[in-house]
Amino acid sequence: MPEEFSNHHYWYASTLDLLSATHTTTGTSNNALKPTLLYSYDHAIQGFSAALSPSELIKLKESTGVVSVHSDIPAYMDTTHTYEFLSLNPDFGLWPASDFGKDVIIGVVDTGIWPESRSFNDEGMTEVPTRWKGECESGTAFNSSMCNRKLIGARFFNKGLMANHPNITLRMNSTRDTDGHGTHTSSTAAGYYVEGASFFGYGYGTARGMAPSARVAMYKALWDRDGGSYASDILAAMDSAIKDGVDVISLSLGFGRIPLYLDPVAIASFAAMEKGIVVSVSAGNKGPDYSTVQHGAPWLLTVGASAIDRKFAGTLRLGNGVTIIGMSLFPENAIIQDMALVYNETIYDCDSAEKLSLLAEDKIVLCANTRDPNIQIYNICNSEAAGGILITEVTLFLEAADIICPVIVLSPNSKELETLMNYVNNNSDHSASMKFQQTIYGIKPAPVVATYTSRGPSMELPSVLKPDLIAPGSRILAAWPPNVPAADIKGVGLSSEFNLVTGTSMACPHAAGVAALLKGVHPEWSPAAIRSAMMTTASTLDNTSGFIRDMGNNYKLATPLAMGSGHIDPNKALDPGLVYDTSAMDYIRFLCSMNYTKDQFMAITRSSNYNCSSVSLDLNYPSFFLTIDANASMSSWNSTIVRKFQRTLTNVGDGRATYKANLTNIQGFFVTITPDVLIFNEKYQKLNFTLRMEGRSSEENMVSYGSLTWVDDGEKHFVRSPIVATNI
Repeated sequence: MPEEFSNHHYWYASTLDLLSATHTTTGTSNNALKPTLLYSYDHAIQGFSAALSPSELIKLKESTGVVSVHSDIPAYMDTTHTYEFLSLNPDFGLWPASDFGKDVIIGVVDTGIWPESRSFNDEGMTEVPTRWKGECESGTAFNSSMCNRKLIGARFFNKGLMANHPNITLRMNSTRDTDGHGTHTSSTAAGYYVEGASFFGYGYGTARGMAPSARVAMYKALWDRDGGSYASDILAAMDSAIKDGVDVISLSLGFGRIPLYLDPVAIASFAAMEKGIVVSVSAGNKGPDYSTVQHGAPWLLTVGASAIDRKFAGTLRLGNGVTIIGMSLFPENAIIQDMALVYNETIYDCDSAEKLSLLAEDKIVLCANTRDPNIQIYNICNSEAAGGILITEVTLFLEAADIICPVIVLSPNSKELETLMNYVNNNSDHSASMKFQQTIYGIKPAPVVATYTSRGPSMELPSVLKPDLIAPGSRILAAWPPNVPAADIKGVGLSSEFNLVTGTSMACPHAAGVAALLKGVHPEWSPAAIRSAMMTTASTLDNTSGFIRDMGNNYKLATPLAMGSGHIDPNKALDPGLVYDTSAMDYIRFLCSMNYTKDQFMAITRSSNYNCSSVSLDLNYPSFFLTIDANASMSSWNSTIVRKFQRTLTNVGDGRATYKANLTNIQGFFVTITPDVLIFNEKYQKLNFTLRMEGRSSEENMVSYGSLTWVDDGEKHFVRSPIVATNI
């Protein structure tokens, strides 16, 4: 740097000014082409980036001090990606604020864990917190030395399983995972950094969990491949987790629709809540039907699933040189080169493997959108065809199907299919080449509600809106045991250190990991406060700046019955401004309104010391849910319905703040807020308000919804809650 400059930034700016001055003197000045300094770099490199015209670039290369100039190139994300999609950043926001979840302990109740996975490496981690009371239990192919500073606990529970199946022989009587599910969920929540992770080349990059510095304790209580899973074992696992001192519990499991007092998760999680433990659970995979959501207990964080902006792809290069991109997950690094492309009325249904072998041997077959794609792909994979092209709009197939042979999938309404059909219809000799193992980012719209994720209302507890929110669940890349095939090609199992798995099971640990990060920043917050922070800051917009859509409902706008409060937004949850806090006694008063017997009541609360002298159906929850009797007669539908909700907000911001209520319209209902301005004088102050709904239920399967958002006077905090009225 020349001595006349006080710092590098001025030097760089001056250099660009000289380029601009040169243009002016030569009569070529153009404001649109004026060189623009984008960034000054002082640490990674000594230099800068700028927007230049071609002539300015030539002059810059001739400038004193310039060592080298490189054109800017597009950047493609090279990670498991969900953390980036959720805007978690190592330099600002929730990750650095929580020190990446350092010393927060996540207990995972699942199928076990593969301790040798690089996702559970403890390199650089500090000693295990002294408050940890758990242990690393030895068993088949698993000894206590396999735990470390990342995987700090490992226990297994199968007494219930063995009591139900006295003659069973367990394949792996230890915490070691023989299914893959537990390894995947635990690494999604808190996996350590693993470079070069991928599913046979798909999603290549650096894998990491939501809370990469958090500790993991595995409680193996699921034994599906051995003989099933039983409530007794799951309850024992949760009991142990509470005793051991975990901060968060992640449970990607369910029991279907059973009353709270019979649900071991609801019961055990009530005790966990009293100990300050956040419990994250999966909403279930029974969507897109209504009233399928599981885990309706209000002290749980119930998580539905979304699909993100990542597409796993294969490319189809037509004989005319045009390239088409479609969906694929074929695991082989295969290239099918210049094969004949077959499409005719005899085989276009792709309804017979024998027919395909006879008429499309060593050819690429194009299947029409006339049959179940699962049947078509089965026939292609069991024929002598070289590969296939499927056309389908079955969203569940796109989200979860295995592609076990060279197949590329196109949408029936896509430009890609239009291009393909123009080629087929206008050329007598068709040929194509296929290439796989490609990943595309930035797909729009995203997120979208996944087809399979279970919807509300909860049949067990219809007065509380569930799910609470949604998180990434489709095609999630995370750790996988090498002894469990991650893919299959014509009966041959393929091993992979990472696997792509779909379900609300994958969404649940995303939320658990975020809860762990929040616990690390705000250890004083209750589980309800953490859940409130996540719900009231959840996003209702996708990456097109439009409202989130629902894959299971023909991409119509998603309702709160499908996505709860919206899509999880970790950084905003760090500073929510206000929270709807809830104590154990609040839940007790709520349970008192449920008309449970004394024994049913005590099954949940575990104590006879509680009494029902105070009853409240209105819980201090971050959503407002009005359920209208679906069995009411048609004549009563037009009668006026009035419901009041009492709520209390706690100021968790810094000091004084004034919040004003902002309501969106709810079709068929008139909503008022009293008072509509809340003035907080200090941190942790609590203020009350009433929301009143008045309206009518005028049609079957009605879902009317809007929102209440408390906005502070600086418009820094937007505390949003969905308002829903339904007769479903």
